[in-house]
Amino acid sequence: MADTIKLGISSCLLGNNVRYDGGHKLDRFLRDTLGRYVTFVPVCPEVECGLPVPRESMRLVGDPADPRLVTTRTGLDHTERMKSWARQRLDALAGENLCGFIFKKDSPSSGMLRVKVYNDKGMPEKTGSGLFAKAFMTRFPRIPTEEEGRLYDPRLRENFIERIFALQRWRETLSQGQTLGRLVAFHTREKLLLLSHSTEHYRTLGKLVAAGKQQPADRLFDAYESSFVAALALKATPAKHANVLQHTLGYFKKNLAADEKQEMLSLIEDYRAGHLPLIVPVTLINHYVRKYAEPYLVQQSYLNPHPIALQLRNHV
Repeated sequence: MADTIKLGISSCLLGNNVRYDGGHKLDRFLRDTLGRYVTFVPVCPEVECGLPVPRESMRLVGDPADPRLVTTRTGLDHTERMKSWARQRLDALAGENLCGFIFKKDSPSSGMLRVKVYNDKGMPEKTGSGLFAKAFMTRFPRIPTEEEGRLYDPRLRENFIERIFALQRWRETLSQGQTLGRLVAFHTREKLLLLSHSTEHYRTLGKLVAAGKQQPADRLFDAYESSFVAALALKATPAKHANVLQHTLGYFKKNLAADEKQEMLSLIEDYRAGHLPLIVPVTLINHYVRKYAEPYLVQQSYLNPHPIALQLRNHV
């Protein structure tokens, strides 16, 4: 890709000593493996809004829909300080062209999901989101977000990283100019990837592109982007992947011998049943794409949606 992918990230996940206790929460996969392919933009809401290291721990209290951020021992309320800083920080992040954000789980400022919110009886309920994480997701609803804890799930990890690379491809298309021809080309390249997530969204996007001359380019591209990111947010499943892989076989009906086709079908079914990881049938398909120089499949992002060195499809 022409440009480096930028990802926002909770600063402590890169090993920076910014936590309330003066420590960090280094995630080596993120820093050392994924970090070879992206540029991180670290953010620590507590430190950046002016709180010291170390500092008194904080928690969310009150209404889960609009909680207060208070210190756990002295009860100091830092809600307005955090919200005021967040508005300014989000303005700055708007200029970073981020393709995703990785948050620190359980954090009262940066946790995405199931953050503890203490009710008026002092009892916690895992119903909240951190103040900064919520503000970010509200401001940038089309940017993929995840928590580092959820990224230990191989399927969630593969899905998130697939989405950030897809968003980068989309933005590169936008940077080349909003013409119908470029949109058609993009949609063509992303066909199989979209089908692995949602046939319904693929059909909707196809109709949008087909009627592209009927509305202004900026409105057309905005509508496409909205549905495109929504489609990829839906989880791909073994059944969906298997259907896509079977679809690719149709492009080799004049090339493959009967035993080669049967081998491919057997690998697909073994993958569908959970006996093999996705990388196995995809590798064989890629082999046939190169061997027979299949022009349509060679451009499909589905077959190479992210760097193979990340080994994401080895575990799904």
